[in-house]
Amino acid sequence: MKAAFDKYDLITNKSAKHQGFTLVEVMIVVAIVAVLAAIAYPNYQRYVIKSKRTDMMSEMHNIAAEIQSRKLVQGSYSNDLITGLGGNFPRQGPALYTISFTPNPLTSEWRIIATPNPNSQMANDGILSLNYQNNKCRANVCGTNDDWND
Repeated sequence: MKAAFDKYDLITNKSAKHQGFTLVEVMIVVAIVAVLAAIAYPNYQRYVIKSKRTDMMSEMHNIAAEIQSRKLVQGSYSNDLITGLGGNFPRQGPALYTISFTPNPLTSEWRIIATPNPNSQMANDGILSLNYQNNKCRANVCGTNDDWND
């Protein structure tokens, strides 16, 4: 019986010496992960920028609805319509865009303009605009569908 036990120890000790990964195997895994990260990170950054741009355009639609609502209440266009609607967006956290309006004073052919802040993640994204006809523009690409968001 003791001979069988010694044989068992010999087998387990031998197999225990071969467990684990070699340095080459670990380096291959690290290289694969690095390649995947190099591909995924820029795509993730583009996704984040696109989602922030979409948030800004959604806010511009909210502002447009507020302008129209205030116009209906007041009966005419005036600078009072845009009081409190401009400024930085988002209101909390780091400002990504500055919202302004044209023409000044506001007329029935208004336009909301969102200019990216130069020190923000959106600095190179282009100026966004939305007009009274629901035409959305970004860096001279305009339309009523989502062409501006490509």
